[in-house]
Amino acid sequence: MIQDFPFYLSLIVAIVLLIMLANKIKVAYPVLLVIAGLLISFIPNIPMIRIDPELIFIIFLPPLLYEAAWAISWKELWKWRRIIGSFAFVVVFLTATTVAFVANHFIPGFSLALGFLLGGIVSPPDAVSASAILKFVKVPKRMESILEGESLLNDASSLIIFRFAMIAVATGQFIWQEAIFSFSWMVVGGIGVGVLVGWLFMKGQKILPTDANMDTILTIVAPYVMYIAAEEVHSSGVLAVVSGGLLLSNNRHNFLSTSSRLRGINVWESLAFVLNGLVFILIGLDLPEITSGLEGVSISAAIGYGLLVTAVLVIVRIISAYGAVIITLVARNYIPVADKRSPGFKAPVLLGWTGMRGVVSLAAALSIPVKLYEGGPDFPQRNLILFITFIVILTTLVVQGLTLPYLIRKMHMPSYNDHLPDDEADDLIRREMAKLTLQHLSDNYGEMLEKSPFLQQIHDKWKGKIDEDSDIKISPEIKMAYLDILNRQRAWLIEQNHDKNQHFDEDLIRKHLMQIDLEEERVLLIH
Repeated sequence: MIQDFPFYLSLIVAIVLLIMLANKIKVAYPVLLVIAGLLISFIPNIPMIRIDPELIFIIFLPPLLYEAAWAISWKELWKWRRIIGSFAFVVVFLTATTVAFVANHFIPGFSLALGFLLGGIVSPPDAVSASAILKFVKVPKRMESILEGESLLNDASSLIIFRFAMIAVATGQFIWQEAIFSFSWMVVGGIGVGVLVGWLFMKGQKILPTDANMDTILTIVAPYVMYIAAEEVHSSGVLAVVSGGLLLSNNRHNFLSTSSRLRGINVWESLAFVLNGLVFILIGLDLPEITSGLEGVSISAAIGYGLLVTAVLVIVRIISAYGAVIITLVARNYIPVADKRSPGFKAPVLLGWTGMRGVVSLAAALSIPVKLYEGGPDFPQRNLILFITFIVILTTLVVQGLTLPYLIRKMHMPSYNDHLPDDEADDLIRREMAKLTLQHLSDNYGEMLEKSPFLQQIHDKWKGKIDEDSDIKISPEIKMAYLDILNRQRAWLIEQNHDKNQHFDEDLIRKHLMQIDLEEERVLLIH
């Protein structure tokens, strides 16, 4: 391990350079990293890379899910909860079932149980791949929210299928009653553990005298505690991290200080950058191990099986997307839906084409044991399942990843007007905040306003007379008054975000909240 340290260090440097190149040529970096990993694996004397599935599930998965949960908008997640839930659970089960029957029919030696095992492995689209690709193209906000929400939850449902399929392969039987009970506990228990652990962290950080460094460390520890605690009680660690992350994200202004929020953003961006980069380059580097165990079937036949399964995944996802549209159009006559308008034929095609698979699928395949049980026979078709999974990941990442931006540009997706245009919303927020600030100054700090040059400057700034603050020395009383104004602005923004009648994009609200945090940090440094 120590002798390979320079190699791993060079991988980090290569990841940085490759992501720079990806940004330059406007290609999603997961695509470039996987291809680079493949090419590197063919270099002579390169250390053999073996991905430990526990490394993915314990080290990589919790922080990546947690970071995604903090980034997503709870408001958008709740608004599109029905379609997100259907894709994260119903479509995953439908996909796994279809793959099971296709594999059983076309791949020699595949039982239905093995087919379900393969289906559970390859059914969840990867969150990182889709979000990286969407950075280079403009899609409607609703599409982005649906994809992000689905990717947060589908890992849980696919891993549940994977677990039950493993039991069925090992024991030769599948008991529906036990499966339904176990599934219910994994969902309810996972969410419950995540919320409980998140609440404990939130209360602890609020009560204890922590600083920015301590808070940042605790945010890194939290997802691991959530995941491990949930797995210990045999519930879903994925759902625990997602639910706990959403709870803490939605309450970040209640228990984290301004310094903690600002520093945490920088730390988490760097951490997610490194973890995502390592994950995708390791997929490519793992090719030698994957191909070395392939016996009893030719490479060409195995590639054909992988392409067949990939085609099934794409077709089922597109059909499911159209099915979701049809169900919504019928359901809107009986229940409230997020949008009663028809999305047209373009949105389902685009939604269906965003099913890039990633490292969770590979880690699940690698976690299949070599033996059915200790001292028993070899696990049937393990090597072929692993190879098919690799082909699915490679094909969906490269083909869909490279063609998705072109498809989006050609389809000319409508904006749907879910939110006010950014320029209009930004101007409206600034004007409303100006009114709020001037009124708050007048009502609460009228006497101070007449005597303090600093407060006069703030007053003039919000009236539009000047653009920037100067470094005027202020007294502790004036500083407290200004911090009170900033807190009032922050509270107003949070109220607007929770107001169902407002159509502000939460990303824009968060941008203004960060500006307030930066201003508060600046004021606190003034002596």
